[in-house]
Amino acid sequence: MGSLFISLLPYIIGSAIVPVQIIVGLLLLQSPYQGILKAGAYVSGMTLTRLLQGVIFGVVLAGPAVAAQEGSGKNGIISTLLMVLGILLLITAYKKWRGADDPDAPPPKWLILLEQATPAKALGIGVGLPLIAAKLWVFTLSALATIAAAQLGQPASAIAFLLFVILAEVFLWLPIGMRVLRPKSSQPLLQRIADWLISHNREIIVVISLIFGLWFLASGISGLAA
Repeated sequence: MGSLFISLLPYIIGSAIVPVQIIVGLLLLQSPYQGILKAGAYVSGMTLTRLLQGVIFGVVLAGPAVAAQEGSGKNGIISTLLMVLGILLLITAYKKWRGADDPDAPPPKWLILLEQATPAKALGIGVGLPLIAAKLWVFTLSALATIAAAQLGQPASAIAFLLFVILAEVFLWLPIGMRVLRPKSSQPLLQRIADWLISHNREIIVVISLIFGLWFLASGISGLAA
């Protein structure tokens, strides 16, 4: 399990620091009415989608992973997913560097309307965001393929994926915990963080996409060439 966690760590970090999901969560949390409830509903929706992805695609990827392990010992699925993720991130870095909008980012009008969203709508946003954000899709599928290739058995694999989901959402649940434990003192800090993420969103995406893109592309190519 320890070696599996190390293999999952890049996907965990990549999923956790996608700026748009953090910005949406902070804006919902800063809503003047039912902010904590809205943010909780939003993160719960993301968790629900990720768990459904784990149930559906965990089964789909398990068979090919076992076949690869019993054959050449190499898992082409993981390497291919790494290459796709690397190319996707490098394309995102280039487009963002050229000034194009992030393809996973919601429209600015949506960001403005987040403060008026109801808890039910916040839940829907959480359910939908992992489905429309390509980078989140590939991070999750890569994690599932890695877990399937480890062949830990169903209970251990489920625990490993649940750990991935929890850690991938740590920067979403942490601000909610801060608001619950320190409702007044945490609000200015969280607002400054949200403002900073919004104002530096372009630079953050370029750096993150470039670093992880090169890492995953190199890992995928070396896996296929091995």
